[in-house]
This record gives sequence, structure tokens and C-alpha cells, in this order.
Amino acid sequence: MNPAVIILAAVLLLIAVRQVGSIRLQIWQVMLLGALASLLTGQISPREALAAIDPEVMLFLSGVFLLGAALEESGYLSHAAYRWFRRSRTLDGLLLAVLLGAGFASALLMNDTLAIIGTPVVLLLARRHGMPPKVLLLALAFGVTIGGVMSPIGSPQNLLIALHGPVRNPFVTFLRGLAVPTFLALLEAFIVLRIWYRPHFTRASLSHSQEPIRDASLARIARIALLALVGLVAVKVILVALGRELPLVAIALLPAAIVLLSGRRLELLRRTDWRTLVFFASMFVLMAAVWQSGFLQAIGLLDEMRSAPAILAVSVTLSQLLSNVPLVALYLPALSAPTTAQLLALAAGSTLAGNLLIMGAASNVIIIQNAERRGESISFLEFAKVGVPLTILNVLTYLPFL
Repeated sequence: MNPAVIILAAVLLLIAVRQVGSIRLQIWQVMLLGALASLLTGQISPREALAAIDPEVMLFLSGVFLLGAALEESGYLSHAAYRWFRRSRTLDGLLLAVLLGAGFASALLMNDTLAIIGTPVVLLLARRHGMPPKVLLLALAFGVTIGGVMSPIGSPQNLLIALHGPVRNPFVTFLRGLAVPTFLALLEAFIVLRIWYRPHFTRASLSHSQEPIRDASLARIARIALLALVGLVAVKVILVALGRELPLVAIALLPAAIVLLSGRRLELLRRTDWRTLVFFASMFVLMAAVWQSGFLQAIGLLDEMRSAPAILAVSVTLSQLLSNVPLVALYLPALSAPTTAQLLALAAGSTLAGNLLIMGAASNVIIIQNAERRGESISFLEFAKVGVPLTILNVLTYLPFL
């Protein structure tokens, strides 16, 4: 059997069990081991491995992760979240607020960023209101995944499509084609979670309190950086309408530059989620090795599946094996002169794949890694029990819109 495929299978198995004897492995460590194994066994050369890492995706992620670190460390995020969650007077309302808030925010900040800054917020809410943490962690995971579908910067794979696919005005195109089914899919997530965890929902009235700002100076800078990101998105839409361009990477790097004006810049750089960046870089290398092995080309699956429904189904399925960002990187070349419908189907399928199994999206990995650092977790089976039926519902919802 092909060595690259064996390495990929071993990586997927280790991610599922995350235990070797007494050693507990984190997901980024498993992916790094897979990339190193590919290099050491000659499945990919160092030069090819370096070329496989997409610099635009890595720069964009670095920028939004740095902004996320500033929002969390300053206390601004938890402080501002009170304004959103204070309207939730019941546990039902709190669950819906997490789903909708995470969903709409991820369309702007990217789902991986919301996974980073949202995990401590939902764990605080769970402790304060006596809910099992896994319920709100799942709500966060599903919310950021679904919400990321409707924006070209809602997920790393959507960013790849916007950067390398012929989408003229990506923000308008994604919203027009995917906003309505995204809202419906968020409501489906609420229904599935509410039914599955029915015993944990009571009619008790909730009382909220606002978290204090921990660093007023950093909070001001983080707020300015966040407003800059929002403003740059608007500028991007206007410039494209006028026939001009603004690189998507600039939308993340300028806010990051503002954050670096803080006197705590070195601390923020240390607090940035470098482990997830290592995960992405390693994933690019491993998937490049699998692609160079010729295994996927021999199957010919990507070349044959070109209709929007087929792309949706294949991208949901194969993202569980390849993860969604590498899948999109492999799928785009196979779609010569892709249509808008094909690109939106690829965006929707590869992003919704995150609701099926943990490995379907890096945002799931981020949430679980952050939760485990705080003493909480979600098992592979627990995620799948809720995620599988939800993903089926979501796919059926998006199909008529593609």
C-alpha cells in the first residue's frame, strides 16, 4: 500500500483515539508527526513541503489569531459578550444566542478565530448557569462551522476559494447564495441540540453579570483593530464593485498591525494560537504528500464529481479524511473553469463537513484543544452522535440553493 496513504490513515486513527499508551497526544502534535513522517520516509522533499504551505492562508490566520488573542487577553470580548447574552432569560434562549452569535460573528472573524475566543466565553456561561459544558461547546462548534459558510473569510477553505477561484465579488456572492440556508441550518442546530440534551434544559430564569475589562488600554486597541477589520470588509466590497481590488490578506494583517502597537505585543505574540498554525502547516505538507503519491488521481473521484450536488456530497465526505482546507486545495485544480454554483457547493460542503466529525474542521480541533486546557472536552463519539444527523439535515437544506 502507498506509504503516504498509510501515514494519513495512522494520523486519522491517532486523532480519533489521541492516546498511545500513557501518552496523551494533542491533535496538532499528531498532524505534525504525520508531516514529519512524510518527510523522513521521502514521500515529499523539504523544498516541496515548504512550497505546499499556502503563505496567504497562513498570514491571514496569523493576523486573525493575533486579533483574537488581544480580544481575549484584554477582557473586551467577555465584557462585550454580556450585551448579547443578557437578553437570554432561559437556557433555550442561551443556546440560541450562542449558535446565532457564533454563527454571524464567524462570518466576519473566521470560524477558527471564534473557536479560539469563544471557548472561554461559553465555558464561563456553562459554569455560571449550571449547564453541561459539552452542550455549549457543541453549540459553539456547530455555530462557527455553519456561520462560516456564508462568507469568503468565514473559514480557511472559503478563503482559499475566494483567493484562487474566479469569484468576482466574493462577499456579495457568498451572502446572496448562502445566507438564507445558513440561517436555516443554525436553527436546525438549535433543534437537534435541544432534542438530544433535553434533560439538561430547565425553565429556570437566568441572571447575567458583566465581566470587567482586565486591561483598558489593550481593550481600546483591540476594539480599534476589530472596527478596522469590519471597515476593511466594507471597503473590499465597495472596491470590487468599482473594479478595484484589496487583497484579502490585508483585511487581517492591518488589524494585526494595530494590535502590535500595544505595549503587550510580545505577550500577545506568545498567546497567539501557534499550535493551530503548526497544525495547518503540517496538514498542508501531509496532504501534498498524499496528492503526490497519485492515490487520489488513481481513484479519479474529484475529476468525475462536478455537479453542485455531487461536489457538496463529496466535499462533506472527503473532508473527514483529508480535512477541509487540503480538500479544497486539491479540488480547485480539478474544477477547470468552475462556475459560481460549483464554488459555492465546494464552500458549503467543505465547511459543513465540520459538523459531521471532529476532524472535519480545524475549528473543532481548536475548541477541543482550548477546552482540554481548561479541564473540559468532547469525545469523538459524543461529537458524532449529534453531528451526523445535524450534517444530514444541513446538506438537505443547502441543496435547493445551489
